[in-house]
Amino acid sequence: MSTPDTERPDATSVLLPGPWTHRDLSANGVRLHVAEVGEGPLVLLLHGFPEFWWAWRAQLPALAAAGFRAVAPDLRGYGGSDKPPRGYDLPTAAADVAALVRALGERDAVVVGHDWGGLVAWTMAALHPRSVRRLAVLSMAHPRQLRAALADRAQRKALRHILGFQLPRLPERRLTRADDDPVADLMRRWAGPAWTATAGFAEAVSRYRSAARIPQAAYGSMEYFRWAGRSQLRPDGLRYARRMAAPVTAPTLQLHGVLDPCVLPSSARGSGRYVAGAYEWQELPGVGHFPHEEVPEEVNAALAAWSRA
Repeated sequence: MSTPDTERPDATSVLLPGPWTHRDLSANGVRLHVAEVGEGPLVLLLHGFPEFWWAWRAQLPALAAAGFRAVAPDLRGYGGSDKPPRGYDLPTAAADVAALVRALGERDAVVVGHDWGGLVAWTMAALHPRSVRRLAVLSMAHPRQLRAALADRAQRKALRHILGFQLPRLPERRLTRADDDPVADLMRRWAGPAWTATAGFAEAVSRYRSAARIPQAAYGSMEYFRWAGRSQLRPDGLRYARRMAAPVTAPTLQLHGVLDPCVLPSSARGSGRYVAGAYEWQELPGVGHFPHEEVPEEVNAALAAWSRA
């Protein structure tokens, strides 16, 4: 039986305590919730699906201790941010984050993105290059590289969940039902085996499961996937693909788990061809699709060193 809407969490449920502070900022016509800590050069941390800002709980204090101002927003449609009926395409999401840099009083930032946040980060670096000082991408290929990788049967199979997400309303119902747990199923399938056996994995599943049940959050997260699927042959999607041919000039670091079963390492490895600036590829042995949560100390060290360079 479905849980009544009145029993679902609201957006305040993601205001989790810690060494960070929470606030809302207006950017590109929407209100974005952010968690921030530290002083110094700005590092923006962009989460993926099915996460929200809390995915960066280990990186926020570590980057602050390393001398940075670390800020983790909820992307539009997620967590404590606005959940408008439209605007879930990658150009709009990238414009949101570029505007957020300005709303934070900065001209540019080190931009770090994981999964969907990685796609937003790649897009921001190509379409808003002056806003991105340095780039770090976890577990995500460049959009054009990912598009080309879909010719590979193994990668198509790895992304088969996207086909189910194209259906209207049904995916949202699954995400918000009390007797179904697609968040846990996907995370267990995508994560490395060492992390799934820990109490930290169970806590993460519980947090993301709860956040997915915030009213309209499931809709927002599914709309990103629907745009990605339906735009492939539409004028807006073809125009986006052409624009993404622009070389990324920001120095770029890619961190990718060797065991990632969602975005295969072989699919992401060629992304450097779209980077004109300095480029570094690092594979993480024994790690799945969530390196920042699976091996936080290793990721913290890599991000601090890359942001400082």
